[in-house]
Amino acid sequence: MSGLFFAGRCCNKARLWENIGMSGKKWEHFNHQADIGVRGYGASMGECFANAAAAMTAVITDVKITGRDEAAAIECECDDAEVLLADWLNAVVYEMAVRGAIFGEFEVEISGGKLRGWARGEKMDAGRHEMAVEVKGATYTELKVFQGDDGVWVGQCVVDV
Repeated sequence: MSGLFFAGRCCNKARLWENIGMSGKKWEHFNHQADIGVRGYGASMGECFANAAAAMTAVITDVKITGRDEAAAIECECDDAEVLLADWLNAVVYEMAVRGAIFGEFEVEISGGKLRGWARGEKMDAGRHEMAVEVKGATYTELKVFQGDDGVWVGQCVVDV
């Protein structure tokens, strides 16, 4: 894996889905005025963050057609889980922008407010990737991270498009 981005800012305070697991969804989009909400689900906080990143990438293009030749390691740190989610998503946007890449596969480990994640994809190719919109970044609007009564983690926010 190449590249490492440290995001350390701390600590101020539905249209598509893929079926998996107990919750029945891996991620989804939700409407929010002119922007788009992304929501990830998972058995762990890390899995829900990875799925939120997949939801964000799916706002841009079909993530199923992305290869896995480009990879980035991303680290963020914050004791506030909600801010950590926004930092993670913004780090993914940053890495895609500087690499000219689109990512479609994510892994995230979180321990003690420290996130270590990996994003895999390929160089952006206008012939292969139909761009729906450009995501400028994750916002604090509708920003939430919680574990539901069913044990499923949920992480969401609105992304600026």
